[in-house]
Amino acid sequence: MDLALFAGGPFDVRAVVAGILPELHRDLPLDVVPWGNFPHGPDVREAVSALRTDGEPDMDATGVLGGLCANDSRAAVALAVPFLIPLAIDAQHPHRAAALDVLSGPARARYFGVASREELFLHRTDPARHVPDGYDDYGVEVTAYPAGWSVAAARIAITANTPALLPLLDDPDPAIRVEAAYALATAADLDHIVRTALAGGFEAERDPMVRAAFTLATAEITRAHPHPPTVAWLRERWHDDAEVPEVRLAAAIGWLCLTDDPAPEELRRIVDALADDERAHAMEALPWMSFAAGTNESGLLRCRRCMLHPEEPDPESTFLDSLFDQLKG
Repeated sequence: MDLALFAGGPFDVRAVVAGILPELHRDLPLDVVPWGNFPHGPDVREAVSALRTDGEPDMDATGVLGGLCANDSRAAVALAVPFLIPLAIDAQHPHRAAALDVLSGPARARYFGVASREELFLHRTDPARHVPDGYDDYGVEVTAYPAGWSVAAARIAITANTPALLPLLDDPDPAIRVEAAYALATAADLDHIVRTALAGGFEAERDPMVRAAFTLATAEITRAHPHPPTVAWLRERWHDDAEVPEVRLAAAIGWLCLTDDPAPEELRRIVDALADDERAHAMEALPWMSFAAGTNESGLLRCRRCMLHPEEPDPESTFLDSLFDQLKG
């Protein structure tokens, strides 16, 4: 199929999102976009409608949106992002946390269970570009829709609304600050506005988990926009024994994802010493870690194994092999 024939038209989620951004507001009618043109579009429309209500949603809206991303079907969820952002930035809306929790899912690709240095911070598609073939970076989703178009569309919406999302880094609720950092890390930050805000927030922040979130967000946005001083800053953070363990671990992971250098022996010792089961469980509060988790393995421990100890067996493979052996027996 020649995707160039569809680029810029009503089946190109990038073009549809770009077309509604100038009108973005909480009461923007849902039917201004052609949900039916995209796989699972009607389901996503219903989920967004549920989240927009002031009362209790009559469906698991975040489960629908998150599940589609987990199942590698992000196109319609990317279309939902412009409708979710006004909810997330409305401090009085009862579902703001839920909206913020899922709005950046389609801006990432292949991130469930991914914990390698190469793919944990997977950002290559430029949202300003309309790549004709759509296959240059991410291939296709399970529905055969070009995954790069979905990722780019979600990032277009988040980037356009960066000024509205930045104040959430100072929200009174630590969980909102964490999720805001997770969302903003996907923005196209050509003017370094997000990285500067994260740096200021890190200096002012006292909550260890939020500081770790700001560290991971800084690393992720630097993956998209290389900045050698930030790489050096991350090295200083994991090297600093006066820093809180959560930040040292986040900085170590971030540094590993931004360099091709072999892991220093000192970094291995630090991560192995700090990444115990209790801390790994606590750091599941960070979406980077919760989404990196696998079967019977937390995200932090999975990152440690994949990045520093690839020779160790994958608990998921071990579990499946054991189950298969039992079924054969």
